[in-house]
Amino acid sequence: MNKKFKYGNPIIHIFLLIIGFLWCYPFLWMISASFKTNKEFFSSRLSLIPKHFSVENFTRVWTEAHFNEYFLNTLIITVCTVTIVLVMSQMAGYVIGRYKFVGRKVLIGIFVSSISIPLVSTIIPIYQIIKNIGLVGTRSGVILSGAGGAHVIFLLLFSSFYQQIPKELSDASYIDGCNFPQTYFYVMRPLAHPIAITTIIMESMWTWNSFLLPLTLTLNNPSSRTLAVGLYAFKGENTIDWTGIATGATISVVPILIVFIFLQRYFVDGVAGAVKS
Repeated sequence: MNKKFKYGNPIIHIFLLIIGFLWCYPFLWMISASFKTNKEFFSSRLSLIPKHFSVENFTRVWTEAHFNEYFLNTLIITVCTVTIVLVMSQMAGYVIGRYKFVGRKVLIGIFVSSISIPLVSTIIPIYQIIKNIGLVGTRSGVILSGAGGAHVIFLLLFSSFYQQIPKELSDASYIDGCNFPQTYFYVMRPLAHPIAITTIIMESMWTWNSFLLPLTLTLNNPSSRTLAVGLYAFKGENTIDWTGIATGATISVVPILIVFIFLQRYFVDGVAGAVKS
């Protein structure tokens, strides 16, 4: 085998490494800034290596800025929201993908058209609904508002995947004595594991980084805020705590980034399995 063909052009590799570094530089700079003092933050400018590593910012942000509470709130809200969305989209996708009924195409058309509706235009009715059931300022209100949205992408992923499964498989389960729920839970649902992982990854990232809904619903109750909303508190009326923002953003971004790195293979498999013809 030709060595040039096997290992590729070194110039292309160097070019891609430079592009990759430039792409990751803002993220690396943010992490570096979280270990700097306020004085060094402004004096070192674009340097990635702090002269003196300090964890004072992490201690200050975690305790004084109440990021320990915000982290717990975000974790609880993310886990509950992802669980609800996963169950709802998987069950609805199974019915739409496997069964033909009157109005099915119209229903799919409505779901697809709802993707174009921006969240900003629905924030007022969502707030009114959460207010009417008495959950404004609570984690439950944020969970319901996040999980009750039109998660059409996941529904369509499950629908497309279930539609590809041969009908003979479900017929065989009925012949073996399985009813409708048993066929779904014990035969069909395990096959959609890659799509479920994809849903978990994407919804976790969206919920973890969500800002507008948590800000609107927890404005009068700081104890229920999430990490994204907590970062907003570092911006004062006249001053901005830049090292606090960098540290808070690091605490907020790194956990979800680690989860994505370890589960990215399942994410790719899930999307590929859903769109495969």
